[in-house]
Amino acid sequence: MDTAKPLFSYRPFWAKRFGVAPFLPMSRKEMDALGWDSCDVILVTGDAYIDHPSFGMALVGRLLEAQGFRVGIISQPDWKSADPFRVLGRPNLYFGVTAGNMDSMVNRYTSDRRIRSDDAYTANAEPNKRPDRAVVAYSQRCREAYAGVNVVVGGIEASLRRIAHYDYWSDKVRRSVLADSKADMLMFGNAERALVALTHRLAAGEAIAEIRDLRGTAFMAPFGWKPSEEWAEIDSTQLEILGRVDAHPDPYAVATPPFEKGGPGGGSSTGAETANPPQPPFGKGGGTYPLHDFSQEARRKARQAARAHTVLRIPAYELVEKNPVLYAHASRMLHLESNPGNARALVQAHGERAGLRDLWLNPPPLPLATEELDRVYDMPYARAPHPVYGDAKIPAWEMIRFSINIMRGCFGGCTFCSITEHEGRIIQSRSEESILGEIEAIRDKTPGFTGVISDLGGPTANMYRLACKDPVIESACRRLSCVFPDICENMGTDHGPLVQLYRKARALPGIKKILISSGVRYDLALRSPEYVKELVTHHVGGYLKIAPEHTEEGPLNHMMKPGIAAYDRFKLMFERFSKEAGKEQYLIPYFIAAHPGTTDEDMLNLALWLKHNNFRLDQVQTFLPTPMALATTMYHTERNPLKKVLGGGQSVSVVRAGRTRKLHKAFLRYHDAENWPLLRDALQAMGRADLIGNGKKHLIPTFQPAGTGRRFESATPAGERRPPRPATRAKPETRRPMKPSGPRGKRPR
Repeated sequence: MDTAKPLFSYRPFWAKRFGVAPFLPMSRKEMDALGWDSCDVILVTGDAYIDHPSFGMALVGRLLEAQGFRVGIISQPDWKSADPFRVLGRPNLYFGVTAGNMDSMVNRYTSDRRIRSDDAYTANAEPNKRPDRAVVAYSQRCREAYAGVNVVVGGIEASLRRIAHYDYWSDKVRRSVLADSKADMLMFGNAERALVALTHRLAAGEAIAEIRDLRGTAFMAPFGWKPSEEWAEIDSTQLEILGRVDAHPDPYAVATPPFEKGGPGGGSSTGAETANPPQPPFGKGGGTYPLHDFSQEARRKARQAARAHTVLRIPAYELVEKNPVLYAHASRMLHLESNPGNARALVQAHGERAGLRDLWLNPPPLPLATEELDRVYDMPYARAPHPVYGDAKIPAWEMIRFSINIMRGCFGGCTFCSITEHEGRIIQSRSEESILGEIEAIRDKTPGFTGVISDLGGPTANMYRLACKDPVIESACRRLSCVFPDICENMGTDHGPLVQLYRKARALPGIKKILISSGVRYDLALRSPEYVKELVTHHVGGYLKIAPEHTEEGPLNHMMKPGIAAYDRFKLMFERFSKEAGKEQYLIPYFIAAHPGTTDEDMLNLALWLKHNNFRLDQVQTFLPTPMALATTMYHTERNPLKKVLGGGQSVSVVRAGRTRKLHKAFLRYHDAENWPLLRDALQAMGRADLIGNGKKHLIPTFQPAGTGRRFESATPAGERRPPRPATRAKPETRRPMKPSGPRGKRPR
């Protein structure tokens, strides 16, 4: 893996002399008070501005401020005019545009494409404060406000729409958001390294059109452009149709190093194929290695050098737009090229008015070291909403104000989730000192603190400091998940550092309780009974959320989730330790309806499992196809991108029809009388009318209470009594807004 320049090793920009702003300015008046005549960078965001590291614009703004730049914020501007984008003047370097902590379409619409009634990231939860596809709308207004200004897009929306992608709300394949927004550069993933490097280089006088070598960035280039003659291009379709693509070796004196079968790392349980591309000369002078001088380490370095000068051409937008198989293939290639240790650059052609151009994506960013991550989180945040909001309530802030993000990234690889595509599989963890220091800062500085920390977590609760046992293996691996179909033998599962952190955190003066609200990855937790005991004894507030997602093998395989047996084992462990602690505590399981690969029979079996375990879920989730997720590829193409898709491939059953999606959701809420008419029709059609009746063995009753159901049926027949409601084992679920510690919230993993 390449070495990265330390994040805080740059010489500060001259504007460092202005010092630290109490809040990054949102008005000219605030700029005047700071002594600024202009901003070097202006961040445009679809969220309310909260100066806290859980909110992207605050983290990015404070990071650039620490580098010496003057950073302003334009929060939730009225996009119907360019005037609100002129409020801080023209930025000296660039506009940085983000939709906010959520994709703007996910933020505004439900999985049924209905408009949401509130927005958790807006003052007083007011809806409609951001446009659809906010990155495109904001970028266009920035250009309109100041002709020729540099525009850089980033954040979750830009990151997950960086290539041609299926858009659920328009039900079509859309171009890369970079092509639609006409921005100069797109940053994907955790972009601190690229952002800092870009800003310093622009400040030094480089033109943004000449900066083409930053990891984690994408840009538009002339069709066929390459950084230099050393670069080789491979057509990605050859990897699946032809298998290995080998250069013809020179039989005289020299040879290029052969790739081992299965590519770097020796293959993958997910069927990840690699190729041996035509080899460019190694080194600046074009030298090669003698045939007899290849130790294993030399071969590894040679492979890395070859991949570092290879670009993989995936099918063009115009092809994937029309051809679902090519779309699935392009999606598969993108996900296989996601490890910073071995990822190649990708290129995808997009037809434009001016002709054919290439979308060029550099390899993903290198993870931050613990020391760097600590400094990012330890910067002088005000840890509060900007004063402009007064006493307004911002739900997302209320949720996280007493919680702490201890890590980023996720190696779970769940196909319906976008965390891995955005934050990567390599876990980046903060130090104990940094985390404990933030707890003390909350205790001492955050108004309303009562002694309870609401969460120590991240995308998952229990991946803190978990990593591959061998950095060499990690840099060569091409698995899509480190825990599916089983936990990789090379993955460390020691929860000891996390247990130690919990103990130190709750021992701090003034701390009454440390809760864990992030979802626990229970298949990992099973490897550490000590962790489960610590969690259950001290850090569960009566209920613990986990996400088995389903009970049946078909949907679970398409989700890349463990079997329900792992949940059963964890449940036994949870109940045993709860009993030993003298506490009555319950698990709240989360499930997904209508996920690709799910049949009506699968949902029926899940409903029977829920009834057998006496669960009554109050609110449930219907699968929402988010941009770039592998499950979204399944939904759109009806192909399985976890395996080869060209030349055959594996088909996937997909639930599209509104009535069927409602049916799958109804199975999860079998106890709701409103769903009984739909379920009766379905059970009869499935030949399972034996499950309709008024006994304990039945799923739904024969009677229909008056005034319920889409078509009102007769009330309870004379002489029949409605069976009593069974005891509820789990507290009714209440879906909370996504917690802004990552691209999606704290939903259990």
